Amino acid sequence: MFDPRLLRAFVTIFEAGSFTLAAERLHMTQSTVSQQLARLEESVGRQLIDRNARPLQLTSSGEYLISYARRILALQQEAENILGDPAGTIPIRIGLPEDIMNTDMALALSAFSKENRTVRLDVTAGLSRDLMERYRSGQFDIVVVKEMAASSDHHATFPEEIAWFESIDHSKQWADPIPLVTFPQGGLYREEMFERIERERKHWYIAFTSNSLASVLVGVETGLGLSLLPVATTKGHRVREYLPLGKASSMTVSIYAWDKDGLISKLLQQMTAVLQQRFDQSKIE
Repeated sequence: MFDPRLLRAFVTIFEAGSFTLAAERLHMTQSTVSQQLARLEESVGRQLIDRNARPLQLTSSGEYLISYARRILALQQEAENILGDPAGTIPIRIGLPEDIMNTDMALALSAFSKENRTVRLDVTAGLSRDLMERYRSGQFDIVVVKEMAASSDHHATFPEEIAWFESIDHSKQWADPIPLVTFPQGGLYREEMFERIERERKHWYIAFTSNSLASVLVGVETGLGLSLLPVATTKGHRVREYLPLGKASSMTVSIYAWDKDGLISKLLQQMTAVLQQRFDQSKIE
């Protein structure tokens, strides 16, 4: 393995054109620089610089080695810069539902990262039940989930209004069986939908399934079927509440965190503020 100190001496001697100038650039004595070149030549078994030439010239072996030496030194400097920079050395893992990862939440996370360069945020969007399982198993530091009722260890919880929706442009008399647009198995709204329709002694079938809230909304907008959705997520979409199935019970949006101190506590407070603003705004509307 090449000693970077010897490679640096070799490169500097060549670029300076003399041992004297190289010694000045490296802040060493001329004899030390000469000794370092000699040690490198001994390790490779070849003469690298023609000492009789003025200015100094590379030998054929030196010409072959010089580009590698420069690349090795550049990679070493790059590694030192990365390891010397504390940015991203503290990971914080966050899980949250897709619709909670809106513009306001994304801006809050981005601002936190800029203010705390030592932090590396690892954010995952998914279904609440899966997120909560992963949080309980220690895979997330902070998690936001939707649930029927918050657990006792929640940091904060907010009521979320949900309702049945149909397309504005493709509304019709929904015959039995009723087509449903829904999330995959494990989604909270999905099970509530089935139970509500069955209480009405009606039948249903799945017309469209997607992990994506945006896709579910498109399915409703285009008239594929009915869906049970958070009211706040339908703003700006061509959907309207479908009243024949009645009002749906509110769910809760809860935020949890293992650590209540330090940087995680600071981020937790900022995320909670975004959620508070979101649900305060929905009350006004």
